[in-house]
Order: sequence, then C-alpha cells, then structure tokens
Amino acid sequence: MAEYELAQINIARFRLPADHVANRDFMDALDAVNAIADASEGFVWRLVGEGNDATDVAVNEDPHIIANMSVWRDVDALAAFVYRDPEHLAIMRRRKEWFEHIAVFQALWWVPVGHRPTVAEGVARIDLLAANGPTAEAFTFKQPFAAPDGTPALRVQDECA
Repeated sequence: MAEYELAQINIARFRLPADHVANRDFMDALDAVNAIADASEGFVWRLVGEGNDATDVAVNEDPHIIANMSVWRDVDALAAFVYRDPEHLAIMRRRKEWFEHIAVFQALWWVPVGHRPTVAEGVARIDLLAANGPTAEAFTFKQPFAAPDGTPALRVQDECA
C-alpha cells in the first residue's frame, strides 16, 4: 500500500472581480467540473470553502487570486482528470478569458497518506518551484518526481505539451 499521495495547487488571478458577469461561464462550470473531479479514479480530496468550491478561500491579500488544491492517488490519476476530461479541458482552454498570466501557477508534491495541505503550504510549494525549478519538493507534470516511498511518477509529457 502506498505511503504517499500527490498534492497539487494551482492559483489564478481574475482579470475582473470574481462576481463580474465576464466570469459567469467559469463560475457556473465549477460545480460540474468539481463533481467530475470528485468522481474521478484516484481522487482523494479537494479544498472547499463555504460553498462547493474554494473561490472564497483567501490565498493572500489580493482578493482576485483564487486557489484550487487537491490530493490524488498519483500523477497519472491527476493527469487523467486535468488533460483527458472534456469538461475540464473546455474550461482550461478558455482560462485566458478570465485570468491573468502567472509564470508559475501550479505545483505538485507528495504528501503522506491522510495529510491535507493548507493553502499556505501550497503557495510555499509554488514559491519553491519558482525559485528552484522542479525538485522532489515541488514539481510539474512535465518533470515529475517519484514519491519518497519509491512510487514512480509517471511521465505525462505528451498531454501537457
């Protein structure tokens, strides 16, 4: 039995306030996309605020920044949802409509089974990735690292290219 699971965080900064009509398609899609994630093979946990999503969970002092955090069985399970689910892909393809460019917006890392990372922990992993590039402490889909227990990280390069 695995001793580690894969945590991920991705952040985004809205171009306009979250409740602006320009963001309606994104906000309206959250419940459906989250339900797909929740039912996906290998899904373990996701950050949820007051509603069924995490858009109200503060990342820092900037109210336009939102975070998505989740824990998965492994890199392949997360990649299957991120890069192969049609509804998630449809939203990802439109992200430039709603969000500003952030150079390093996502980080992956291994956590002990049962650990649920905090937003501060996730932001620290993004900062590590931005400062050091991919390492065992914070990595990307393009350059994954094996779990500390030796569970291999599958390469999903074709999907994230």
